[in-house]
Amino acid sequence: MEGEGILYGTKTLFVRLAGCPFSCFYCDTVDALPLDSGKEYTVEDACNLIEKKLEDKTYKVNFTGGDPLIQHESVALMAKHIQSLKIPTYLESACFDSKKFNHILPFIDLVKIEFKTEDSEFVDLKHYPNYIENVLECLRSSISAKKITYVKIVVSSKTTLDSFKKLLDNIFSLTSKNDLAGFIIQPTYGVSEPSLENLLKFYDLVYPNYKEVRIIPQLQKIMGAP
Repeated sequence: MEGEGILYGTKTLFVRLAGCPFSCFYCDTVDALPLDSGKEYTVEDACNLIEKKLEDKTYKVNFTGGDPLIQHESVALMAKHIQSLKIPTYLESACFDSKKFNHILPFIDLVKIEFKTEDSEFVDLKHYPNYIENVLECLRSSISAKKITYVKIVVSSKTTLDSFKKLLDNIFSLTSKNDLAGFIIQPTYGVSEPSLENLLKFYDLVYPNYKEVRIIPQLQKIMGAP
């Protein structure tokens, strides 16, 4: 069951890819960070396993991680196969490498573009501007390809209004409300949780640009879903 974003509550098959070289302080899938943490499959075997696990009325297949861009060539092949089954594909990535993202994009129907905040510890401040450039390029590519695209930003008690506003300025300098299927503010869970007061301030910053902004927590935590 999907517990995040604009499609929360939809019946979803998750394909979790091992490997992520980054280190968000609030990461809830630390077991999937090492590249050798998962079980190794050929692409053919992985596609067969996906078909076997697909249940009736599954809304979409979600590629997540780790980060799927680490294994972008395999993800592209699997996503292409899933599309042939007439099931929508969904990419959940930090979008840190626009070239790898663009390799996968033709085979993805639904795209979550996640912007990590400065305080996330995803990368250090020296490399943060380059990371943001890559995410913006991914956003631009997804919109140009007319994919169903939405933006998500995870915020914590460490996130400042100024840094959040800078992200918004970057995002809405290249996109408009008509380009996006949603804008999600997601509070951290269980660590450095933001106050309701600050969540509403983040909401108010987005609202003039995108009135359909939503604050949505990780509902899978509430449902007890894995």
